[in-house]
Amino acid sequence: MNQATLLHRQVHPDFIKNGEATSQAFTPTPKDNKLLSAYDGDMITAEKAWQHYTNRLGLRSSGTISVSNGECHKIGLPVSSDPASFAEHVVIDFSELSNSQVKTKAKQLKEYATARGWTFRP
Repeated sequence: MNQATLLHRQVHPDFIKNGEATSQAFTPTPKDNKLLSAYDGDMITAEKAWQHYTNRLGLRSSGTISVSNGECHKIGLPVSSDPASFAEHVVIDFSELSNSQVKTKAKQLKEYATARGWTFRP
């Protein structure tokens, strides 16, 4: 991964408002232990990530949005490879942040992704 590497996130249908992903798409849930899952764009395309997520993992997604590794680092969020789940898996690390900081960072990531636009829509 380099700074330009895109990190692909899947957007649950409940996390779309007026055709755009909400910041919930970038907010780790309690079961995530503040580690937000994404796909390494150097290893998989946005479309293939969506296919893996929906077909292989059997989860719901309305499409893929993406932020860059550099954008994460720019706002103080480390990114690391986590191939234990699957080869292309990476995590965006919110673990050192308070809940209010998590919300702020999730909104910043959402703004980056919104500016880029959907990277894949089925």
